[in-house]
Amino acid sequence: MTGGGQASSEGLLDRLPDDCSVEDVLYHLYVLQAVERGQEDAAAGRVISMRKWSAMRRKWLRGAGT
Repeated sequence: MTGGGQASSEGLLDRLPDDCSVEDVLYHLYVLQAVERGQEDAAAGRVISMRKWSAMRRKWLRGAGT
């Protein structure tokens, strides 16, 4: 991950309410990590077009019997 992860995590802890649970903190950290990973993938060109995604989705749904 990029170097901004720790700063983002600290900012997250400042924004959460004082009475939040450990599960709340872990969930928010998970989401933050997923967003950062997605941003890194996009910056590295690891993306697919909407057209290709739609075709993949249609094929998947046909295989699922829908």
